[in-house]
Amino acid sequence: MSRLGLDSTALLSLCVDHPHRTGLLDAFLGAEVVSASALALTEAIAGIDRLTDSPIDRGDLEDEVRLLWDQLFVVPVDAECLEQAASILRDRPLRVSDAIHLSAALRIGGDMTWATHDPTQVPVAEALGLKLWTPEA
Repeated sequence: MSRLGLDSTALLSLCVDHPHRTGLLDAFLGAEVVSASALALTEAIAGIDRLTDSPIDRGDLEDEVRLLWDQLFVVPVDAECLEQAASILRDRPLRVSDAIHLSAALRIGGDMTWATHDPTQVPVAEALGLKLWTPEA
């Protein structure tokens, strides 16, 4: 079973027209399970303000993100997720939020591909045994 895990950059990226969107959309449509940590929605909604100053465009983009969110398997940020994130952080230089996202992906297991636009996550995701979708890949 193919699985795709999204961080907040990938979640938001699926809703914005850009050169790499088609590749990510193909990965999204080809996955049997698409997941994200519960934190990803908060970060994606906050990220909208960095993309546009238009209140109308912000509202439209937030609607798109929330509609997409309803199609995902959401991994809760619970004690188990946080413990695994802490373990990831002990060995690797990473932001806490990124460790939470990666922890959520590991909880899904299986044939997981990790989608991110954040290059700081790439070596950690690879070290954790995740396949990668990045704009450069």
